[in-house]
Amino acid sequence: MSTGLSAFDTTVQETNLWLKDVERRLPPCGRQEAYAALRAVLHVLRDRLPVDAVLGVSAQLPMLLRGVFLEGWRPAAGPTDIRDPQIFAGEVAERLGPTFPCLPNETAAAVFAVLAEQLDAGEVLKLEHYLPRRLRSFFPAQPA
Repeated sequence: MSTGLSAFDTTVQETNLWLKDVERRLPPCGRQEAYAALRAVLHVLRDRLPVDAVLGVSAQLPMLLRGVFLEGWRPAAGPTDIRDPQIFAGEVAERLGPTFPCLPNETAAAVFAVLAEQLDAGEVLKLEHYLPRRLRSFFPAQPA
């Protein structure tokens, strides 16, 4: 289905590729769960980052996902102080609800893997720099 607007059609296609990638990494998730996972992890991550990092990441996202990423953002509140992966995963779980079919740690790791694959390598390095060392564990291991 085409919207008749190239920019909209392109962002829908790009967003679907991201969702398929999340879906592939989180069996038995379908498209709806992949969207919920991506949205939840992006929001918890966004709320942990300073304003300049949020804007840097958002510039790399497909237009549709940029809207999801920035939805409800309150930059004046400042970044959260989450430093522990279990607390981060707990925030993800809270946003997903108790019936989500995957563990929150696995969900966060899957979305971080998609980010590592889809974002510019330089932006991923900046993102890692902004995160405390323990939260960087959600990113896939870098080859030696």
